Amino acid sequence: MWLAGIRDGAIVLLALESVVIGVLIALTLLQIRKLVRVLREEIMPLLKDAQETVSTVQGTTHFVSENLVNPLIKVQSYSAGVLGTLRQLLFINRKLKGQVPPEAKNEADQNG
Repeated sequence: MWLAGIRDGAIVLLALESVVIGVLIALTLLQIRKLVRVLREEIMPLLKDAQETVSTVQGTTHFVSENLVNPLIKVQSYSAGVLGTLRQLLFINRKLKGQVPPEAKNEADQNG
């Protein structure tokens, strides 16, 4: 008889546990539903705005690169080439006349 009482008590405890677990699962599902709603209503617009911002930044960097940076690089490289050519021509001209520019004297003193 006492074994039947223990059995009945165990059945009642398992039934209560099943009810508690069912309630907790229902609450968990409600929280997941709220989370999905928050993701749809608040996070997705933020992500969309972030994607638009990234697209705008990419367009701006491309525009600046094509219309400002690349021409400046070309001008700088051409001017450096012209300046180097003029320096060499002037150095050769001075060397033929026997005059050596101060930069060349410093280089000659350092090298030899």
